[in-house]
Amino acid sequence: MAEFPALNGQSVSYAVLEYPAGSVNPPHTHPRAAELLFLTYGILEVVFVDTTNKLFTQRLQAGDIFVFPKGLVHYQFNCAESDFAVAVSAFGSAAAGTVSVPSTVFATNIDDEILAKSLKTDVQTIQKLKAGFAPKA
Repeated sequence: MAEFPALNGQSVSYAVLEYPAGSVNPPHTHPRAAELLFLTYGILEVVFVDTTNKLFTQRLQAGDIFVFPKGLVHYQFNCAESDFAVAVSAFGSAAAGTVSVPSTVFATNIDDEILAKSLKTDVQTIQKLKAGFAPKA
């Protein structure tokens, strides 16, 4: 709304997303809205996981549209080796929210032992993963 005040009170929002070659928008959810992604340039692999843990994958080309259902984990990957991609995402809420799965799990104070047990690994592995999300000095 700060960039486009006419959206205020309309229960919609949008974002322009730029993906450098080989980049990923990490797994995340939008708890308050579905997302309609329109690819304007490049190629993009889009993926979401449904409530039965089924993975849905689609490779988009410029002009394609994809819908991520509200609240489901999803991500985008620019599978091009040397070209960027650009997309416009529209949300059915002025405040769709974004919950990043990696940051939520590894950049918070969830106990290492709990994470190790939950992810069926050891505490040392969890600590290495958390170190990658530690704030840069």
